[in-house]
Amino acid sequence: MRLEFTKMHGLGNDFVVVDATKAPVVLTPAQLRFIADRHFGVGCDQLLMVEPARSADTDFYYRIFNADGGEVEQCGNGARCFVRYVHERGLTQKTVIRVGTLAGIIEPRLEMNGEVTVNMGVPEFEPAKIPFTMPARQPLYDLVIEKNTLKINALSMGNPHAVQVVTDVDTAPVATQGSLIEAHPLFPQRVNAGFMQVVDRGHIRLRVYERGAGETLACGTGACAAVVAGIERGLLDARVRVSTRGGDLVIVWSGAGQPVLMTGPAVTVFDGAIELPD
Repeated sequence: MRLEFTKMHGLGNDFVVVDATKAPVVLTPAQLRFIADRHFGVGCDQLLMVEPARSADTDFYYRIFNADGGEVEQCGNGARCFVRYVHERGLTQKTVIRVGTLAGIIEPRLEMNGEVTVNMGVPEFEPAKIPFTMPARQPLYDLVIEKNTLKINALSMGNPHAVQVVTDVDTAPVATQGSLIEAHPLFPQRVNAGFMQVVDRGHIRLRVYERGAGETLACGTGACAAVVAGIERGLLDARVRVSTRGGDLVIVWSGAGQPVLMTGPAVTVFDGAIELPD
């Protein structure tokens, strides 16, 4: 099977983007893993599928597949790349589009300076909806990892996140704790593990170990979750610069019941085609 694709990235969080608007594209988990492989395939953190709208009130449908071949609900950096892709391909002329996802509808907006702002929706804190198997919502949760008890915020930005505050992200135990948090039994659908360093009330540094992908250079939903967690803890103001290893995002959240707005770049790297194994 020959697959045409576009390679893109948002702050180094990289994607293979496939146009399925004209004809369906069906990929097996093994084929998805092959594409994501950085030695034998194209190499990416996620594959993004651009599909026709599934409802009259949306312009497109957006599917996200992690490097391990599993489908997930949401990807913030991918959403920005999605907008740039559909504009560059002439699939829409709208600067604001409504996109259906497994997590619901998002509304990305292409800015005049070329960056993209995405309305990422309202954060979800109820444990059953994250999902997180705790009986009731708490400001902070104790999460036991081996012999360590971590203080975390748990929330969903369309996908589940566990955020902890660390003194220094450069020395944070992302490599050792990340996979253990991701697979913690209290998160039945696994979880993205965020490690947040508060620089000041308008600036954080962040590393995220993403479920199904490992640590990435940037995570859009992780940045949103971290800022929401910091505001909930009383550590941050409503507008925050989030510095990741791939670059900076701006996250704005005005509080309970309000959507999170994320602004950042999206870059096209190259177009290509690959022969996939059956």
